[in-house]
Amino acid sequence: MSVNYYAQIAEELKIGFRQVQNTVELLENGASIPFIARYRKELTNSLDEVIITNIRDRLMYLKEMDKRREAIISSITEQGFMTPSLLKQLNQSVSLTELEDIYLPFKPKKKTRATIAIAKGLEPFAKILMSQGIFDIYKKAEEFIKPDLGVSTIEEALSGARDIIAEWVNENVQSRNKIRYLISKEGIITSKVAKNKEKEAAKFSNYFECKELLMKAPSHRVLAMFRGENEGMLKISVEPPAEKAIDLLDGIFVKSFTQSSEQVKIAIRDSYKRLLLPSLENEIRNTAKEKADKEAIAVFRDNLKQLLLAPPLGQKNILAIDPGFRSGCKLVCLDKQGKLLHNETIYPHPPEMQIKQSLNKIESLVDAYKIEAIAIGNGTAGRETEEFIKKVLFKKEILVVMVNESGASVYSASAVAREEFPDYDITVRGAVSIGRRLMDPLAELVKIDPKSIGVGQYQHDVDQKLLQQALTDTVISSVNAVGVEMNTASKQLLTHVSGLGPVLAQNIIDYRNEHGPFKSRAEIKKVPRFGEKAFEQAAGFLRIRDAKNPLDASAVHPERYNVVDAMARNLNCDVIELIKRDDLKKQINIKDYVSETVGIPTLTDIMQELAKPGRDPRMKFDFFEFSNQVNRIEDLQTGMVLPGIVTNITAFGAFVDLGVHQDGMVHVSQMANQFVKDPAKIVKLNQKVVVKVLDVDLARKRIQLSMKDIE
Repeated sequence: MSVNYYAQIAEELKIGFRQVQNTVELLENGASIPFIARYRKELTNSLDEVIITNIRDRLMYLKEMDKRREAIISSITEQGFMTPSLLKQLNQSVSLTELEDIYLPFKPKKKTRATIAIAKGLEPFAKILMSQGIFDIYKKAEEFIKPDLGVSTIEEALSGARDIIAEWVNENVQSRNKIRYLISKEGIITSKVAKNKEKEAAKFSNYFECKELLMKAPSHRVLAMFRGENEGMLKISVEPPAEKAIDLLDGIFVKSFTQSSEQVKIAIRDSYKRLLLPSLENEIRNTAKEKADKEAIAVFRDNLKQLLLAPPLGQKNILAIDPGFRSGCKLVCLDKQGKLLHNETIYPHPPEMQIKQSLNKIESLVDAYKIEAIAIGNGTAGRETEEFIKKVLFKKEILVVMVNESGASVYSASAVAREEFPDYDITVRGAVSIGRRLMDPLAELVKIDPKSIGVGQYQHDVDQKLLQQALTDTVISSVNAVGVEMNTASKQLLTHVSGLGPVLAQNIIDYRNEHGPFKSRAEIKKVPRFGEKAFEQAAGFLRIRDAKNPLDASAVHPERYNVVDAMARNLNCDVIELIKRDDLKKQINIKDYVSETVGIPTLTDIMQELAKPGRDPRMKFDFFEFSNQVNRIEDLQTGMVLPGIVTNITAFGAFVDLGVHQDGMVHVSQMANQFVKDPAKIVKLNQKVVVKVLDVDLARKRIQLSMKDIE
């Protein structure tokens, strides 16, 4: 990697050259982003995961650009057109767009009007016209009439020469840059309904006659327009002010007021309409799509992170219910580790005559399995099941929680679920997932493809490769931020730990099944194929509760145990006592432990861990209950003020679950009394909110809500 790229990335991200260089070297040596951010702060000067990810992504882009640069240089050289100045231009290019603009005149072409005219011997005439001197263009054109080459008239000679000039205009770097800039700043995106598609395209009716400045068009509208176009329902165009574009091109190419200048003007207008605008419109559309994709992916990524890091209830005995009407409610009993102990089906809803039996069954199961909380899926019959559960007379207080079951059905039908529960059907698996999701959302959600969780915006329209990378990064970041308990973690959870992956994760499970629980972090090295590199990357994120060494349950990396040992030794105590006693920790001056490899950032992290070993960064579980006024969308009335929970955040607002099986929409304009640019700045996923019902459309099952002026 060129040193110039380190400087370029550093300048772009407003960070130091050495920060970039050290980060790149760590990445190239196989270090994960969470590992670098957490355990190599001295080398990166405490860069966070966001900046490290940006460095990685920019690095990948520049590597791809290097590959393309090599291919272009090879192509031009083979054609015999390479010059020292051209090579310098190519080597100094800082973007793929710039490279492609330079390459365009040399790019092997299919037959065009210009190549045909050149074959007719009209290139010299085009150069004469382009000089824009004072001469009779018609007399000059007569010199190029060659019937044997296909030029029989003066007009054919002029037309062919203009075709060549038009291609020159299109391939000129300056003209492309100026029109590109004009489109990006003043381009208007226009959307119209496709011919005879008015009825079929009803869902795109907002875009039948839509026109706005492209640079100000929000991502969700851009993606909606492109979706309509892809489905053949809309026609989309992007154009700058035509007169301004022509004036810019005239300023570049028109040098005088002669007859030949008029021919150049004609060629410019032809080039703009036939070549330059279509080419750059396509490029700008792609750029706009990429920008909209990135914004939509960012929304999805942020929502997913909030969902993954949702507060866990913790290790409790759970009775989980996957609600249903005709097919009954599938219920399961889980122990504190999420192990399935019992399952059966009850029929607690009319017209079934087994309601009393169901009540008795719930009471007996709660007693038999020492149930501490009941998890109810929020799908069909969820609220009715909740009402039924509230009628049960429990001997002690039981927490009853509605759980977002989005994606549970995907898990229940997956290979992961079949492997985990080969002897049970999908209804049992779905109920287990609901119960475990209450215990620990992160541990359960990592088993599901993030795209199935339902917190995205136009997720099927965005670049799937970029989306997958962003979501994978988010899952890995979340898993490593929380840490993973070695002796209870699933293969899916272990797979996302820094330095592991599916093979090592399975090897850990196999070793654990054969040898029993891990007793120390050091024992992990006995796992087949678990080398020093994997240990370095993973150890700090793996926890072993109740290990002999209390640091094995913390985020202190084993490579720094010697630092903590030194601290304890200097205070004449052991590590266990040091962790327990705040008065001892207060005596530590971390500057005394600075070395060539251990700096203040790492020592600060160590002290935070000693204060709360293995602390969970997630918020504490907060109980939420829907209003008992409403169970169905038909119960809603305009003006009602109700509690709700945020289930999805988009660029245009937030969706809120009111407990009526259909989420309501709080448009960005209804989120606060002041202007809101970014809904994510106002609400978070799973946040408890109070909303007012503005409108209910029963036919379309749409609920409009407001968070403004709630008394």
